[in-house]
Amino acid sequence: MKQYICLILSLLLSVPQAYANGEYRPKPNANAYAENGIRIKDIVNFEGVRDNQLVGYGLVVGLNSTGDTLNSNPFTRESLVSMLERLGVNVRGNNVPSGQNVAAVMVTADLPAFARHGTRLDVAVSSIGSAQDLRGGTLLVTPLMAADGEVYAVAQGPVANGGFAQSSQSGSTVTKGVPTSGRIANGAIIEREVGYELKGQKAMRLTLKNPDFTTSKRIADVINSYTSEMSALPLDPSTINLTIPSRYHEVLMAFFADIEQLRVHPDQAAKVVIDEQNGVIVMGEHVRISPVAVAHGNLTIKVKEADQVSQPNAFSTTGETKVVARSDISVEDGPDRKIAVLSGTVSLQELVNAMNALGVGPRDMITILHAIKASGALQADIEVL
Repeated sequence: MKQYICLILSLLLSVPQAYANGEYRPKPNANAYAENGIRIKDIVNFEGVRDNQLVGYGLVVGLNSTGDTLNSNPFTRESLVSMLERLGVNVRGNNVPSGQNVAAVMVTADLPAFARHGTRLDVAVSSIGSAQDLRGGTLLVTPLMAADGEVYAVAQGPVANGGFAQSSQSGSTVTKGVPTSGRIANGAIIEREVGYELKGQKAMRLTLKNPDFTTSKRIADVINSYTSEMSALPLDPSTINLTIPSRYHEVLMAFFADIEQLRVHPDQAAKVVIDEQNGVIVMGEHVRISPVAVAHGNLTIKVKEADQVSQPNAFSTTGETKVVARSDISVEDGPDRKIAVLSGTVSLQELVNAMNALGVGPRDMITILHAIKASGALQADIEVL
């Protein structure tokens, strides 16, 4: 009996040693809790692991007479003069270059989390003046600032643009894409790092992308099942506080990598999203309809106008040829329409099948769903975009 007790104790004490002395050995079958679920990394955000938006003002030069008109864009003119003066060229007065080879632009980029000094970023370039096309232009050195006013990157390089605009002397214009905006691949270099480090973290907050009480609890249950202790505590429908066990402090990255690969089944509220302008309907799987009868039939009145030519008889000397309007009016009350009875609490698939049997189109479906909701039979929320 004593031997069995020692064996059980040795097995229990061996679990925390999976990360002892910095040695990383992942637990087997970590995702067995919900094998067909969604990865945690796809439904939550880790606190502090986020992008930062950068913006800057600069000049694009080298345009083929498709840039800003300097007389009507004073900010472009002043920017050009200031840039040349910094380079030691005095163009004050009447020496300002004329033409449309320069364009004032706004430059934007996203600074990824944990981006290091010297890393390159893609930037987007957009005209803010009267420039017609940025093709062939080159962005000059442009500092990119964050919301705190500090410069985090510097952008420069040739602008890539797939759009074009071509006009003829008669006024005809052909435009493809948006010629007044473009991108520069790897066009910015990071000059300042964001001061955030994971090392030494004792706790981390997970934020759900779609807040939900049930999903928050399921995520906490999966994490606690993996760590074999109460490490995750749901604070509200969108926040889970994750306390990092002491045995994982030296292998924090490996711990987070394992956590984000765990799988859960996210829950979702019953909702019907309707875009009336485009006739789009999106319904979740939990949408249910109580017993209700649905009839779809429209009174359709068609009026056709056609001009006909009335001519006199042959060899007539007094008749005249005239254009006479002819109208053709027809009324259809939809005799082939049917009424459908949805008995019991039907599912989404049964609702779609019933509507298809009635020959209901997307726009008529929107009207029917509003009517079912008004009757109290639709057990879901309707969100109109």
